[in-house]
Amino acid sequence: MNNPLNSPNYGPLYQALDYQFDDKVLFEQALTHRSAYKDHNERLEFLGDAVLGLCIAEMLYEKFPLQPEGKLTRMRSNLVKGDTLASIARELDLGSLIRLGSGEMKSGGHRRDSILADAVEALLGAIYLEAGLEATKQSIAKLFNSRIEKLDPNLQIKDNKTQLQEYLQSRQLPLPEYEVINISGKDHAQTFEVCCKVESMSLSQSATGKSRRIAEQKAAKSILETIHK
Repeated sequence: MNNPLNSPNYGPLYQALDYQFDDKVLFEQALTHRSAYKDHNERLEFLGDAVLGLCIAEMLYEKFPLQPEGKLTRMRSNLVKGDTLASIARELDLGSLIRLGSGEMKSGGHRRDSILADAVEALLGAIYLEAGLEATKQSIAKLFNSRIEKLDPNLQIKDNKTQLQEYLQSRQLPLPEYEVINISGKDHAQTFEVCCKVESMSLSQSATGKSRRIAEQKAAKSILETIHK
């Protein structure tokens, strides 16, 4: 098990977050994957996900006062999706700071998008618990302002399910089918496994996520990647 919290330099991370933790135990928990210790970051991730969604919604509401709900929703989805959070995590070099069990270390867990994205949400959840909403909004603004400035509300940001549906419709093929094949974990931290089937193309891909929606999007993305190979 790696333990980078023994002697790291947290200065760059604190500067990027515009926040420095007083509660080191809480900070360490935010950077601890469930493969490493029982006091891991899943509950903090759950909280951080909710706070992030709220703060990004407010920032977009204020930034784009004339835009309708649909466009605001698409922009928010683009900002809080796993790919974006994983990209932010890499900018913060979180992979070198996350505590992982030996199995996850060997399998490259410090590079995995889902683990990196979850760590970003967990850090935001920890800031919220320690310092409240305003401090968390300040950190979120520091992380996301440059991305928000680049947003074009008129750009149609289509998610993976929509892209897959439109691809099939353009070829007059039946729509994909999504099926939940497994739900694991406790009520507050469930993991959904979903299978996406495109029978007309003999394609089937499964994916997991912390919600059915996320798992469906990831499965659709896998199908699209297979189609476009």
